[in-house]
Amino acid sequence: MDLQEIVDDTYRALADSRGAGKVADYIPALAEVDAAKFGIAVVTPDGRRFTAGDAAEPFSIQSISKVFVLALAIDRHGDALFDVVGREPSGDPFNSIVQLERERGIPRNPFINAGAIVTTDRLIDRRSDEDAFDELVSLLRKLARDDSVDYDRDVAQSESRTGARNRSLAYFMEDFGRLLNPVETVLGVYFRQCALTMSCEQLAEAALFLACDGVDPETGHRVTTTARCRRINSLMLTCGHYDNSGQFAFEVGFCGKSGVGGGILAIVPDRASIAVWSPGLNREGTSLLGARALREIAERTGWSIFG
Repeated sequence: MDLQEIVDDTYRALADSRGAGKVADYIPALAEVDAAKFGIAVVTPDGRRFTAGDAAEPFSIQSISKVFVLALAIDRHGDALFDVVGREPSGDPFNSIVQLERERGIPRNPFINAGAIVTTDRLIDRRSDEDAFDELVSLLRKLARDDSVDYDRDVAQSESRTGARNRSLAYFMEDFGRLLNPVETVLGVYFRQCALTMSCEQLAEAALFLACDGVDPETGHRVTTTARCRRINSLMLTCGHYDNSGQFAFEVGFCGKSGVGGGILAIVPDRASIAVWSPGLNREGTSLLGARALREIAERTGWSIFG
């Protein structure tokens, strides 16, 4: 199998559709992103890397950061984390408040906004918000093998200025006693983690441990246990695209996590870590062209986790 040929063919087949979808203009800083950007990166456990298009250009990873926050929070709290955040698909938009009231402030899963806010709160735990955010950035730099990984201050400020719904979710959960830390402390980390910038190359590299039972195959460093790695992947499959998760699993068959910056991280256990980026989104907030690219790669490689 010639993976570079598959990546190149996928890029060429979709290049004329660059700009399809709608950028996340409700976050002012993201409204300025060039909708024609399109990148693909595939990294395999044996160290091979295959890229096309704008794969080396950093972009705002947004909700893809929730995958790495979850990995750190699970290792910090173990299964106790799931006492305050569920493991089921929501079936509702990523910023919905409806289920929180019905279910007494416990979010359905760690990838909807409410669930990610609780997960971030548990990552902070009883320490400073700076220590928690530094741990996240340090992990990403180590796994991506690139100390340039950082967050975009303008995007973080933009997130905060337009973050009324996220504040509502957080204060609602605080009222139910679900948070350990003050709302603004938690949101300060949450907005910064969503504003992290990484390229497709960096992102695929950083997530490779999820394709290798929790181990970074290049260094042998165990990032998380095999069991926890599988739990993260299962949540990516069932909840990684909000109310579009079932359709993504049906069409692509990869574990995946999308972000409204236009990125999608996809994991094929034992096979590859894949990152794609195209800023135009579908109605559910998943990259329109990115999902098409992953579907093409799945069909060409036969890598669907469903066989």
